[in-house]
Amino acid sequence: MSVNKVILLGRLGQDPELKYTPAGIAVCTFSVATSDVWVDKAGAKQEKTEWSRILIWNKLAETCAQYLKKGRQVYLEGKMQTRTWDDKDGKKMYTTEVVVSNVQFIGDKGDSGTKAPPSPTDNNAPRNGQQQQQSNYTQDANFTTDDIPF
Repeated sequence: MSVNKVILLGRLGQDPELKYTPAGIAVCTFSVATSDVWVDKAGAKQEKTEWSRILIWNKLAETCAQYLKKGRQVYLEGKMQTRTWDDKDGKKMYTTEVVVSNVQFIGDKGDSGTKAPPSPTDNNAPRNGQQQQQSNYTQDANFTTDDIPF
């Protein structure tokens, strides 16, 4: 038995980028920063930031592209995935990313002072008539990693 589950609570390092595969499937990418803060033996505050590459599919991708912006805090659940490809010179390239299946928007939408929309994958009942949305990346057999537009 094995488990591949990633949980992140962090801030977007860039605005989400939304693209579509040739088959018309939405895919959203962005990076998220998570930081550890501690006090070292000398009493000095230390901080280390990790950056995670995020990949979200389908309707959830479109929702994230609409509501998330650089600096916004977000809670993500998904699984770790590593992809490989050959660059233009034939060199083997690798990337590791978190394929997200659950998103919860944290805090306010931004400087406008308006509240954030309900999280698209909140486990509670839908609010204000909104439907829950989850990524169907494991259910759509019509795309391959070659369809990812980046």
